[in-house]
Amino acid sequence: MTELAKSKGPDAATAQPAAATGTAEPAPARITQWSEIRHRFVANRLAVVGLALVLLLFVVAAAAPLIATHDPYAQDLGNTLQSPSGGHWFGTDALGRDQFSRVIYGSRIAVIVGLASIFLACLIGMVLGALAGYFGKFVDTVIMRIADIFFAFPLLIGAIVIILVMGRGVTPVILSLAIFSWATVARLLRSSILSVREMDYVTAAKALGASTSRIIVRHIMPNSIAAVMSFIAFSVGTAIVAEASLSYLGVGVSPEVPEWGNMISSARDFMGVKDFLWAYPSVAIVLTVLGFVFVGDGLRDALDPKLR
Repeated sequence: MTELAKSKGPDAATAQPAAATGTAEPAPARITQWSEIRHRFVANRLAVVGLALVLLLFVVAAAAPLIATHDPYAQDLGNTLQSPSGGHWFGTDALGRDQFSRVIYGSRIAVIVGLASIFLACLIGMVLGALAGYFGKFVDTVIMRIADIFFAFPLLIGAIVIILVMGRGVTPVILSLAIFSWATVARLLRSSILSVREMDYVTAAKALGASTSRIIVRHIMPNSIAAVMSFIAFSVGTAIVAEASLSYLGVGVSPEVPEWGNMISSARDFMGVKDFLWAYPSVAIVLTVLGFVFVGDGLRDALDPKLR
C-alpha cells in the first residue's frame, strides 16, 4: 500500500485521509426571498438615503423634548421676528416663539398623522381589496362601486368636509385622510390578486399538491402586496403634505399647535421680508416627503417579482 501511494505521488497520498474522514465541502448559503429583497433595497442608493431621512424624522419626533432649545408654545413679545441667531437658530415668529423648537415639534404631528392615517387606510383597503379579489362577482362589484364613489372626491375637499363636521384636531384629520385614501389600497390589492392567482407558478403549485394556505402565503400574497407596500411609503408623504395643506388653509390642527402647515400659514404676511419664517418648515416638508418617496421607489424595485 505504501509503495502504491508513493507511485501515485504526493497528491494521491494526501487525498486518501480526506476521503477516509468523509469530509464534504460546505453547502452554499441558501438565499431566501426576503434576503434578496433586502439586498436589492440596500443596493439602491436613493432608497438608503430615503431610509436615513425617514429614520432621522422618527428620531427627531421621538426626542423632540431633548432636541428643542425652547418651549414651542412660549411667547416672547419683546423678541418677535428675530432673524436666525445663536439664541434662536431658526429665528422667532410674530409672537416671539422659537422657530427651531416649533419645527422640531412639528415632526411629531407629521409622523402621527402620516403613519396613523395610512395605517387605517391600508387596514380598511386591504380587507376590502382581499374580499373583492378572492370572492369576485357580486362582492367585487359592490366594493369596487363604493370605491368609485370615494375616488370621485378630491382628497383635500373630502377631508375638509369631514373636518367641518367633526371639528378641528389631529384625530379628525387622521380619520378624514384615511376615509379618502383606502379606495386606492383596495383597488391595488384586488387587481394584484386577480392577476397573480392566474400565474403559472400558482397553477404549478396547485398541481404539485400545495395546500391553499401555502399557495396564499408563499405565492399569492408576497407577489400581490408589492404595489401596496410601495404605495404605503408614497402615501405617508402624501398624507403629510395633505395635513400641512389643511392646516395652511385653516381647517387642520389648531393654529397654536407647532405644525409645519400652521407655521407656513402664519408666515404669509412676511414673505419677501422674513423668508426664514416659511423656509425652514417648507424644507422640513420637502425632506420628509423625499425620504418616503425614495423608500417607496426602493420597495417597488425590490419587491417587483419581474426583477427577481
